[in-house]
Amino acid sequence: MPYPHSAPLGAGPIGQQAMTVLYQHRLVSTLQMHRLLTPHHTRAEYVRRQLHQLRESGLVGVVGRRVHGQTDLLWWLTEKGATAVEAVGLLPQRPYRMSAEAAAGPLQEHTLATVSTGLAFVEWARRLGHECGALDWSPEIAHYYRDENRPGEDLSLIPDAVLNYVHTEGRQRTLLTFFVEVDRCQMTIARLAQKVHAYARYHQYAPQPAARAARRASRTPAWRSRYPAFPRVLLVLTGASASRLERRIADLRSLAAADPILATTTVRAGVTTLDQLHDQGPFAPIVTPVLGPAEHTDAWLRLSTAAA
Repeated sequence: MPYPHSAPLGAGPIGQQAMTVLYQHRLVSTLQMHRLLTPHHTRAEYVRRQLHQLRESGLVGVVGRRVHGQTDLLWWLTEKGATAVEAVGLLPQRPYRMSAEAAAGPLQEHTLATVSTGLAFVEWARRLGHECGALDWSPEIAHYYRDENRPGEDLSLIPDAVLNYVHTEGRQRTLLTFFVEVDRCQMTIARLAQKVHAYARYHQYAPQPAARAARRASRTPAWRSRYPAFPRVLLVLTGASASRLERRIADLRSLAAADPILATTTVRAGVTTLDQLHDQGPFAPIVTPVLGPAEHTDAWLRLSTAAA
């Protein structure tokens, strides 16, 4: 969404939107920005010019990376740019600040893969007549909980992104919320299974009221203060061949099946690949439930443990 008034130093509407996208998602490539903001243009040249103008004004920075022998430009907000976005007040303020060192650092590819996952939802929403835009997912939102097996310890669950998507069918509109976890084959399967376990624990967690009378009453799960329904957990795999990703999915399901907490959870969790998400869309049968029958389903996860 553009700023309600002219941005600093005369940035145009697309430049304004680019700044909000960079504030929200931290690091975005030129092509990703083009596909998010100017898909009606056949080439990325227009948005590229806007980004270079912002750079000349000191509002954004840029780093390059080599992809298939070509240079890809990655954009991020400078401190000046972040301050300008915060002054408008359209987005929740974030303490995180990107830098040239961080933009070129080890989290670069993971950040871009998370943006690419959100981009897949945006592009398929356009094709299907649903609603999902460039700001409809938020990276790394902390959710705090406690585990009864680790008394006195405050734990945090931080999804790679929390994504909102409005599915429209006739007059029926359904808000779907996803906890998105992106795996580039950089973590062990055990660690990936532990992430699903943490979602089950968070689903169970209800804060203990201080008053004795309140403790006797039914306790409300913490997640209900944030979500009308518990978000679906979607693990998106990338960074390896299709056959290797299929093996990771099978291994993840085996570990999850052996977890007693997951055996009783009603959390809907599924796994797919980034290529499938882009090529076929979230509502094609590309998702394998982490729990229950290994039948392919879609992002609704109707074949999850909750349905089985």
